[in-house]
Amino acid sequence: LVRVMQGVTPGSGPGHLGLFGYDPIQYLIGRGALEATGIGFELKPGDVAARANFCTIDAQGNITDRRAGRIPTEQSAPLARKLREVSIPGIEVFVEPVKEHRFVIVFRGAALAGNVDDTDPQQTGVPPLPARASKPDSEKTAEICNQFVKQARELLADQPAANCCTLRGVASKPDLPTYEEVYGLRAAAIAVYPMYKGLARLVGMDIVGAPSDLDEQMQLLADNWQQYDFFFIHYKYTDSTGEDGNFDAKVQRTEEVDGCIPQITSLDPT
Repeated sequence: LVRVMQGVTPGSGPGHLGLFGYDPIQYLIGRGALEATGIGFELKPGDVAARANFCTIDAQGNITDRRAGRIPTEQSAPLARKLREVSIPGIEVFVEPVKEHRFVIVFRGAALAGNVDDTDPQQTGVPPLPARASKPDSEKTAEICNQFVKQARELLADQPAANCCTLRGVASKPDLPTYEEVYGLRAAAIAVYPMYKGLARLVGMDIVGAPSDLDEQMQLLADNWQQYDFFFIHYKYTDSTGEDGNFDAKVQRTEEVDGCIPQITSLDPT
């Protein structure tokens, strides 16, 4: 097992690649590419994708809520589609809803690269950061990101909560060997959230079903047990309750996962 080593921030990309046995230093994977692939968007060579979060800013432009109150999907999806009105000369802009406060942006054009720092400052009371290129090849992409956020802020100005956005994990499509090529195992992913489906798809795992809760995930596992050698089951809610600082809810969600262990062991996994 290749673990996430000292000096590697265990975000979704390197964290999961390490769990799958891929060296997260050798195979760099951006959150934007994960999110886009997770919703079924087919990235082309040269595309640059960003995972975007709706956020709330005050009259001074400072962030008051980094996730816009975790706006529900039925409210956020129309807002994401509204951002398709953003126009940047020479660039095709694709905007797709994901889930809750998350959406995906894909930029398509000449001479784009994904080496752009996040615009989320990871705290409230300060404005979103400007997009900055971390390498010279991405100066153009950084400028496009800043143009997008500027226009998005204008389009969202009348919204009570989701009146701005931040960009994370700006990235192009990675080139990864498949899980079967590396390990000789047929692998399946059973996940609710699109980003984790994207991660699995990028390493060649089959996406099994479209579950909405843990019970459905366990049923899919049992139904597909004979067809695959390896299963990746992702459960998001211990993470999101932790992000919210909700200790009691995190305990409850952890106990829900614990309650499923007998169903897994009854299948006699190796």
